[in-house]
Parts: sequence; C-alpha cells; structure tokens
Amino acid sequence: MVQVAPMRLQMETTVRDIQEVICEAVEHIDGRSFRRDSWSRPEGGGGLSCVLQNGNVFEKAGVNISTVMGTLSSEAMRSLKLGGQAAPQRSTAFYATGVSVVIHPHNPMAPTVHANYRYFELDGGRADGNWWFGGGSDLTPAYLIESDAAHFHRTLKEACDRHDPAFYPRFKKICDDYFYLPHRGERRGIGGIFFDHLNERTPEFYLAFVTDCARAFVPSYFPLIEQRKDMPFSTEQKAWQQLRRGRYVEFNLVYDRGTTFGLKTGGRVESILMSLPHTAAWEYDHQPREGSPEALTIETLKHPREWV
Repeated sequence: MVQVAPMRLQMETTVRDIQEVICEAVEHIDGRSFRRDSWSRPEGGGGLSCVLQNGNVFEKAGVNISTVMGTLSSEAMRSLKLGGQAAPQRSTAFYATGVSVVIHPHNPMAPTVHANYRYFELDGGRADGNWWFGGGSDLTPAYLIESDAAHFHRTLKEACDRHDPAFYPRFKKICDDYFYLPHRGERRGIGGIFFDHLNERTPEFYLAFVTDCARAFVPSYFPLIEQRKDMPFSTEQKAWQQLRRGRYVEFNLVYDRGTTFGLKTGGRVESILMSLPHTAAWEYDHQPREGSPEALTIETLKHPREWV
C-alpha cells in the first residue's frame, strides 16, 4: 500500500519546486544569479530567500520560500483574523509554508509582478476549518499596456478554469478589492487573482489547484518581460515608475496581511520586506497631465476592468 505524505509535506515539496522554476526563469532572462540565503528561526522552521538586486533586467527580484511553526497568542489570532469566529481564547500552535515572489524590472514599460501561494494549519489542522490554502498573483504596471493585462489575466483564468470555471471571476473580484489603497482611492495594480481560507473541498483538490496557479506564473509574466525589457524610455517615464513604486510600498507596509503576519509572528525581517522595491519616490501632490498615459493608468487603477 502506497503511503501518502501529510499535506504539509506535499505543499513543502511544491513550494520548493516552484521556487526553483521561477529562479531559473529570472536568471535566464537577466543573466545574473540570485543570492541565496538559507535561514532558520528559533521558534521553529526556516526558509530559503533568493534575492537578485541591480541585475541587467531586474532592479530587484525576490523568490522566497518558508516553512515556519510556533505559537500564536489569542491577541495575534484576533488581529490577524485567523480561525474565524471560533478563534480560541488561548495561545495556539500554527504551521505555515509557502512561496512568495516579487519582481521589479528596471524598465518602466515592464510591469512589476507579485505572487504567493501558501498552506496554513492551526492546532495541527485536526479540526474542521483549521487548515486552508491561500495565494494569488497580480500585476502592477507603471504604464498600462492592454495586451499585457489581457495575456496575464487570460493565463491565470486558464489555470483556474481547469479546476472550477467559477474560480477566476470570484478570485479576480477578491483581488481587485484586496489590493486597494483607500487613502488613494485606487488599486495597487491591474489585479489578477487572490484567495484565502480555501478549505470547503478536500486538501488534495486545493493542492492541485494551487500548484496549477503557481505553475502559470512563468508563462503569465515572462513573455511580457521579453517584449518590454528593451523598450526605450525617458527620464520622465522613469520618474513616474518611481512614484508608482511608492504606492506599492504604501500598500505593503500599511495593508498587506502577509507583511502583518510575518512581523507579528517574529518572522525574518529581511525576507518579509523583500517585496519592497530597491528604489521608490514620493512627490508632493503629483498630478498627471489629463489625457496622458500616466492619467490613463490611474483611471484604470481607480476603476478595475474586465480583461478576458
């Protein structure tokens, strides 16, 4: 009789495989190698952070995996909205494994991208609702190129449709709502898919779904880089990219739940803040010229569109 590995070990294998595939794609197109840092945490677990800075194509690229465990206080459980209404009023053991990717290209015509896929357990995952999958992938262009947006969304939709045709429209809407900066009245980017707390079906079903979505990352993004990485750009366009990166920083530090979770659970700060761009800028009361490509991008961020 074939013995099946526990779900947490199956997901650990998946995230390691995905990390290697994405790192190979980045290094192939950039021509430089990642710095690879293996780390551990006293509370339990560790990970491998792969970061490339000041490359030929990418100003910064990070592809991190982690498997961490420890104890969450009841206060942390409530603040992170873990466990739903049944959140225990005591400290609770947790386990989490996942892969996280953020890539910031040099060229302002090439979009920034983010993805992460993760598996989480509370109290050993023994009770109903005490395990779930989460993740997604989203695109953040400084300049909207409609064909790029359509390709990115179409590739993600195809991955979703192989498992449930209802997934893409559902998770696209969640993504648009999640990556929102209320103090700016705009989204961080042009979206993708995002989901959390998936546990209505079997763990095996969601592992297959998450694996398919993660494998869609390379074909969804790297064709765009091939097309945009050598496009000419002006000093003004580079300055606009820096301002857009400032908005990226605002979301990640103020609203992102993954950043909050990592900092509240004593995670490795260098790995948690890997998502931030190498450079960014803030200009007082900057207003793009009406009708300009910059203004068109902002209009799309304020009013999400359907791409496929």
